[in-house]
Amino acid sequence: MKALAKKIVSILLVMVLAVNMAACSGTKENRYEASFLELFDTVTKVVGYAKSEEEFTECTQLIYDELKSYHELYDIYNNYDGINNVKTINDNAGIEPVKVDQKIIDMLKIAIQAEKDTNGKKNIALGAVLSIWHDYRDRGLADPDNAKLPPMELLQEKAQHVNIDDVIIDEEASTVYLQDPEMSLDVGSIAKGYATEQVSQYIKEKGYEHLMISVGGNIKAIGTKLGDDGKEEPWSVGIQNPDMESENTNLYILNLEDYALVTSGVYQRYYVVDGQQYHHIIDPSTLMPADYFEAVSIVCEDSGMGDMLSTAIFNMPYEDGAKYIESLDGVEALWVFKDGSMKYSSGFEQFIKQ
Repeated sequence: MKALAKKIVSILLVMVLAVNMAACSGTKENRYEASFLELFDTVTKVVGYAKSEEEFTECTQLIYDELKSYHELYDIYNNYDGINNVKTINDNAGIEPVKVDQKIIDMLKIAIQAEKDTNGKKNIALGAVLSIWHDYRDRGLADPDNAKLPPMELLQEKAQHVNIDDVIIDEEASTVYLQDPEMSLDVGSIAKGYATEQVSQYIKEKGYEHLMISVGGNIKAIGTKLGDDGKEEPWSVGIQNPDMESENTNLYILNLEDYALVTSGVYQRYYVVDGQQYHHIIDPSTLMPADYFEAVSIVCEDSGMGDMLSTAIFNMPYEDGAKYIESLDGVEALWVFKDGSMKYSSGFEQFIKQ
């Protein structure tokens, strides 16, 4: 499997774009770009600077291999030979504890704490409810004329099996056990961001200092980019406009250095029932798609925290979310309301590119 992975990445890296900065500016590193498609069911993009294509290829291979490990461990849909993943935990709910990799335990501990910190607005134990929405959305997309909403009675029944306290972690034994047999975990609101952060820290420890990684829009800037004159500059990262018909593609361009940007929005994953769109971000308190905003963006150092917070804040009224964000050090947010208006937290403006 690893040999196959290396082959896949090497094929994708044939498409690497190198912008030779050295010839015009005297810098010793060139800018390269690469992407791969299959991990976390999304597009991963890597932009960075290296002295040669070989060096950048080696860097991207490390990123791919490490990200692939997290993808397989956090998968809730597929089995992998020799790997106990989140699907394995779900499959053994009410049956027995599952011995898992520490990467799963570390992620789950953070997610469990987030559930308590946000009063349940971010709950990875909501899988039983989310799976119903997932099934109805898939059917609606396959057959739009007969698209339906899940019956509230069914959602309420499944909501009896979302108690985060039923997730039992035994760190000494390295096991996870769901003591409610009807419970299932859905880590979609943390997995990509957490994996992006861990891979970013890993690649930084390997000595790579000028990179930007985007895993399905979970963006982490590692160090700085290099300007045309070879000087270090913050990475320029756009916040996508949720109004897909607008001429303005981005709401803001941000300057980021060792910071992450994560956005939750309604404009990509949804289906239509009786002319109304229903997106994929489900409010645990109503069991329905949250109806406060078009998008919420989080800027903070940790991409995993950004992923969790973007979902939790999306599920909160603005006043509650703003109060919570202002209570956190080093965390800023942008809210895009349904009428297109925007508000941002007190420290957000410092990141806006002038």
